[in-house]
Amino acid sequence: MKQIVLLILLFASLISSAQTPEENLKKAGVILQAPKKPAGNYVNVVQTGKLLYLAGKGPTRDDESLITGKLGKDLSIEQGYDAAKLVAINHIAVLKDYLGDLGKVKRIVKVLGMVNSAGEFYDQPKVMNGYSDFMVTIFGEKGKHARSSVGMNSLPNNIAVEVEVIVEVE
Repeated sequence: MKQIVLLILLFASLISSAQTPEENLKKAGVILQAPKKPAGNYVNVVQTGKLLYLAGKGPTRDDESLITGKLGKDLSIEQGYDAAKLVAINHIAVLKDYLGDLGKVKRIVKVLGMVNSAGEFYDQPKVMNGYSDFMVTIFGEKGKHARSSVGMNSLPNNIAVEVEVIVEVE
């Protein structure tokens, strides 16, 4: 009986010490900015039932500058990875603004990553790992998702990466 009580106490302490997404952001040194306003006649997020559909976002820095260029020509895989990570941060800012509490995220469901690619560039998945890795860093198991990574001949404003995401909420 004592062993069962000890296991329950151990399990409870593990649950209570689990990091929240907000704590994980702080640990990663990320301070979320207000989400960028849509560039056209659309909204950042649409909810239907328990699914949120987030509009495509690009790698916009806090100073409003963009990471631009073609992967395999102007940018390295590492630079593309960082650009995709920045898009993840921008999407998390949209989620925080919309939900108020990132703990309401039940699952990152599906990610579509579009990579501005030179003709002979075939490492789009390595670029998109920047987005995926960051979502798992912040949301843990809830951040694991299905994903497509595709190359594009061009993207708006010559941005390096654009990402759409579907998120399930509580």
